[in-house]
Amino acid sequence: MSLRSGILAIRRIPGRRTHAHWGTSPRQGRRKMEGPLIAAPSIAMAMPSISVMRVLAALLFAGCVQAGASDTASYEAERRALVREIERDVRETAEYLNRRELDPRVMAAMASVPRHEFVRPEDRDLAYANRPLPIGYGQTISQPYIVAVMTDLLEPAKGCRALEVGTGSAYQAAVLSQLCEKVYTVEIVEGLGQQARARLARLGYTNVEVRIGDGYYGWPEAAPFDVIVVTAVAGHIPPPLLKQLKPGGRMVLPVGTRFTTQQLVLVHKLADGRITTRQMLPVSFVPLTGGHD
Repeated sequence: MSLRSGILAIRRIPGRRTHAHWGTSPRQGRRKMEGPLIAAPSIAMAMPSISVMRVLAALLFAGCVQAGASDTASYEAERRALVREIERDVRETAEYLNRRELDPRVMAAMASVPRHEFVRPEDRDLAYANRPLPIGYGQTISQPYIVAVMTDLLEPAKGCRALEVGTGSAYQAAVLSQLCEKVYTVEIVEGLGQQARARLARLGYTNVEVRIGDGYYGWPEAAPFDVIVVTAVAGHIPPPLLKQLKPGGRMVLPVGTRFTTQQLVLVHKLADGRITTRQMLPVSFVPLTGGHD
């Protein structure tokens, strides 16, 4: 909630860094493409000054469009590369996940959401690095690998209703919006919640609703939910969330404390209301905050 970490902190693989720091962005250090330089003194001599200004404006606009198109293509290429990296990481952590690949629908959602729109402008060169990034207020946007894994574990079906606790920059909510009919997300940090609401509206995610409040208590008026995802660690599974989970529904959340081993836990509410849990893999998240124990 007051959160947005989702930093994967699992085993080290020989010759590689931990997941929290894997990957670099091909955009890092890349110079931004500029528009073409204009130098046409002969045109200036043959035209009135206002016509020259119009020509220059048109050429400069064309240069900006060209640079913008190149920029968009570069982001798309980086997003495809990120998806391939996530696929590799899933194979390397198959012993934890009990699967070697994620649902193609989840991977398609990861490939479609423009992560560079959910990070700070100064961090856009790192937007498609497979790592968490700061988003302000002491919070972070989750590592794409962990977003993909948590989403896959939810098994969101077409037409599902989802609750997210901990909106952050709304990246996870945007991914879920590609898979669910309606997404409700709660953020305890007012500034983050307002930014997320404006960002989602600007980007056209019309099936996501943002509330500013304490997500520990869920969103009772919109319950029950088919899937619930919590993006901050708590010492236990919040009872209000269990109550708001529909029979047959699934919840994914980190459980533990800030300074001890945390586990990503999959919760399944059976048709008769019984609850089953399964530890999936070790993770590291910021704590769930609010007026609760």
